[in-house]
Amino acid sequence: MSGDLVSTEWLAAHLASPDIAILDASWHLPTAGRDAKAEFLERHIPGAQFFDIDDVSDTTSPLPHMLPSPEKFASRMRKLGVGDGKRVIAYDSAGLFSAARCWWMFKVFGHQDVAVLDGGLRKWIAENRPLADGPAIKPQERHFTPRFRTLMVRDLDEVAAALASGGAQVADARSGSRFRGEEPEPRPGVRPGHMPGARNVHYASLLNGDGTIKPPSELAAIFGSAGIDVSRPVITTCGSGVTAAILTLALTLLGAREHALYDGSWAEWGASPAAPVATGA
Repeated sequence: MSGDLVSTEWLAAHLASPDIAILDASWHLPTAGRDAKAEFLERHIPGAQFFDIDDVSDTTSPLPHMLPSPEKFASRMRKLGVGDGKRVIAYDSAGLFSAARCWWMFKVFGHQDVAVLDGGLRKWIAENRPLADGPAIKPQERHFTPRFRTLMVRDLDEVAAALASGGAQVADARSGSRFRGEEPEPRPGVRPGHMPGARNVHYASLLNGDGTIKPPSELAAIFGSAGIDVSRPVITTCGSGVTAAILTLALTLLGAREHALYDGSWAEWGASPAAPVATGA
């Protein structure tokens, strides 16, 4: 498989490897009424640590789970036993939802040896593979060297400039109904709709029924049918920067070289009075 994706079979064979760090990066929308950390205590892949997307963030920002400083990310990873020389495997309970955000964060902070578990905990459980419960075993701390890669991240002004100039395409990972503005946003004060000129590539369209990601030929066709040319620069976005990372993962698997993620995503754009909003297809 790709270096950015591993199968459940591969992880099962390497579960006891000392150079592997397994992270449960499960996260749920605020409207879901679910507690990912509590669910981790109920069941997780043996040896996994819980990667809290809301905690490993800039908690001073009014926006949800924005990237933390390199120093904070390194500190949190040290405490999880994740550091230089470790191969990180990220998964989530949905199959493929928030694990891609964790994968992208490691890439942003310069840790290239990171992969997503294809199909996640959902596929792992369906295959009757071993599970653990209770708190994670406290790991030995390990040094983590952050190297911030600014080209992987975009802010509101950069996205607006790209849309105005045509310098980059914007791929929105939200559902079609949210993209068209047909349903209210899950966060108060955020207008429904999308950025004028953005294209809709719902993250779920990139996944198979078991939560695994589709093969590259199908991924390329989906982006193409949405009007996204993967040979040109692409900025991915979504509601709050989580499912946009699934598009980023797909672009990486396709070998696309120029792409970045808008960290503030619609939570920022839709709440900014000066930012233009379009509705409909």
